[in-house]
Amino acid sequence: MGMPFVVLNMVCALMYKGMGVSDTQIAFWTSLIMLPWTLKPLWSPFLEIYKTKKFFVVLTQVLSGVMFALVAMALHLPDFFVITIALLAVVAISGATHDIAADGTYMSVLSKDEQARWIGWQGAFYNIAKIAATGGLVYLAGVLKDMVGVTKSWMIVMLAIGILMIILGVYHYSMLPQDRQAVSKKRGLAETWHELWRVLTEFFKKKHIVYYIFFIILYRFAEGFVMKIVPLFLKAPRAEQGLGLTEQQIGLCYGTFGAAAFVLGSILAGYYIAHRGLQKSLFSLAVVFNLPFVAYTLLAIYQPESLWLIGSGIVIEYFGYGFGFVGLTLFMMQQIAPGEHQMSHYAFASGIMNLGVMLPGMMSGAISDWLGYKMFFVFVLFCTIPALLITWFVPFTYSDNKNITEK
Repeated sequence: MGMPFVVLNMVCALMYKGMGVSDTQIAFWTSLIMLPWTLKPLWSPFLEIYKTKKFFVVLTQVLSGVMFALVAMALHLPDFFVITIALLAVVAISGATHDIAADGTYMSVLSKDEQARWIGWQGAFYNIAKIAATGGLVYLAGVLKDMVGVTKSWMIVMLAIGILMIILGVYHYSMLPQDRQAVSKKRGLAETWHELWRVLTEFFKKKHIVYYIFFIILYRFAEGFVMKIVPLFLKAPRAEQGLGLTEQQIGLCYGTFGAAAFVLGSILAGYYIAHRGLQKSLFSLAVVFNLPFVAYTLLAIYQPESLWLIGSGIVIEYFGYGFGFVGLTLFMMQQIAPGEHQMSHYAFASGIMNLGVMLPGMMSGAISDWLGYKMFFVFVLFCTIPALLITWFVPFTYSDNKNITEK
């Protein structure tokens, strides 16, 4: 689940930066192609109507692999930016569809208690992709750059991602259990659209849904601004208020300092929520989730040269992200998704959540170019205030102490 999302969101930003594309273009287009993760609710009901979850999991993994391989082949072309953005947009559609099917499987086979117990591990494995991609793959690109040049190094990396995704598809074709809720009959187009409309209207009839929509948008609002800019800030020269790191150094920081911190944060959060309950834990999770923005503000102001200090900021980022993100994921599963169309309603919620990341991401490049990195991160600190306020007052529809049911 994690690899397409992280590669499109972060790795491609570094790839285009190294190939001479401007920050404004990078932030805008690599954010815009994330739109399928917002729009996926529109086709999520079709995945419950046609075929099985396993079919879509395998299909989208293989399709994503093929598209990444085509991106590798296109990087040497004169119009590489336009062509690769188009190919990555297809990867985004495939990856968003994969997330619907995979999340649906997770929710349909686990009880509420099991969801809470394993959500940390699920988050950890999802975001191991972030560590592997921003750590291992970026480091590999930096090493290969010195040997074969920038373009060929990224061609090799994208091809490796494509091969990995295809291998995963073949593996899951053999190993993933077959859905027990396969569709017994095909529906007509009119009936399908009627079902989509019914699923959509039922989502907006849920208790507290307007508050919940604002909550899931604002929870990651500040993150949406920094997600594209942090890798560019780490790589930018010191004369331009950056930290002047190489791809190898960025990969080393993400792959070593960040790896253990993130996995630890995700797993601890799962047990923390299981012990205290989500309602008592959510605000503290939101506070920890926003700590990285303080760390990056300090890094931008003081521009330390020590890789240990920079790595400490990345440790805070990964621990905070790992610890805080699982709270939002579990909230959507347990407070928003429950009901007859659980998979589709979770997809609606996660799509809205990604809109809250995508929109600030599209603006982040222009804002950082205008303010400079130092003032940009100060600006982001102010963006955390609405998130903390709305989390403090968020109402809960379902108790932590009873099973989720909705008529």
